Amino acid sequence: MIDLKQKNIILVSQSPRRSQLLKELGLNFEVIVRETDEVVDSKLNARDVVCAIAQKKAEAFGNDFIDAYVITADTIVVTSAQDILGKPKSRDEAFQALKIMSGDIHEVITAVCILNKGKITTFSESTEVEFYPLSDEEIMYYIDRYEPYDKAGSYGIQEWIGRIGIKSIKGEYTNVVGLPTARLYQELKKLK
Repeated sequence: MIDLKQKNIILVSQSPRRSQLLKELGLNFEVIVRETDEVVDSKLNARDVVCAIAQKKAEAFGNDFIDAYVITADTIVVTSAQDILGKPKSRDEAFQALKIMSGDIHEVITAVCILNKGKITTFSESTEVEFYPLSDEEIMYYIDRYEPYDKAGSYGIQEWIGRIGIKSIKGEYTNVVGLPTARLYQELKKLK
């Protein structure tokens, strides 16, 4: 742990949840964001899509911070019908996403890249989440009060909907929040 606290870490994310998760690991870091084109080959499978986006975010830094550990991440949700859900663009899109996942199982995939000394280390984690059936009223209550427009799959597991709607979770909880901290910690320890 002491060794990790000495590393110069840059988190490339506007997500307050990712920042909070890194703080909870006890790591010192700064947040820097660069606009990145997130368009990738539409023929890629879900895991490859999310890995490609995280890698594009890392590549945008090139050798700008050669001695730092630049951490990028991207999260998507994959429904049981294999539809990929990113962040909703509207209230209706958020409603439709939650309606699709209601009473069903979906997969949350987060890819993480660590750029250091010109080398990119990429990994991904997958967590299976099952919702209880949600009523239209419950879905609208959540959307209107929590405005989940910055969350893949239109929900935050750490919010009200996670407290009342999650039936089961198989995998790392923090992965669903947006950053698989246990795996990230292990990967950072490997890098010298």
